[in-house]
Amino acid sequence: MNYFELFGITPDYSLDLASISQTYRELQMQFHPDKFATASESDKLAAMQKASQINDAFQTLKSPLRRAEYLLSLAGVDLQHEQQTLRDPAFLMQQMEWREQLEEIAQSADPDSEIAAFEKLLKTHQETLQQQLISELAAHSYNDAALLVRKLKFMFKLQQELELLEESLLE
Repeated sequence: MNYFELFGITPDYSLDLASISQTYRELQMQFHPDKFATASESDKLAAMQKASQINDAFQTLKSPLRRAEYLLSLAGVDLQHEQQTLRDPAFLMQQMEWREQLEEIAQSADPDSEIAAFEKLLKTHQETLQQQLISELAAHSYNDAALLVRKLKFMFKLQQELELLEESLLE
């Protein structure tokens, strides 16, 4: 059973996260190992496996990046273990510029405002890529969607690096 079936929803990138959270709680209550404390060992094991599957499904579905990778895997495109590099020269140049910008923030006289501006810039680009991803997935253009997921991976990683920089500057 795939994660979308487990949660009783149609496979789609755009999801109602509140609804998924509610279904997650219901499924967890139904299959929580404590409810099987007096059951046979095989039933306990089955409940534990089901609870684990529910947790994995929820973590995947609530994360935009993991959800996109999962949708692509359902379509036969597995990005989890690939080593393919991004071959988009314009995006590669943009990556270099963003990396330079990130380095300059640490040396800035006013890092707080630069962090906020850079964060806003990254969010805008992430939202644009996610909208394009929605279109490509809807059109079943899985290779184009995979390219967008690779770009989003970079964007989310850069966002994390920005957060780490912000934390280090606060110390």
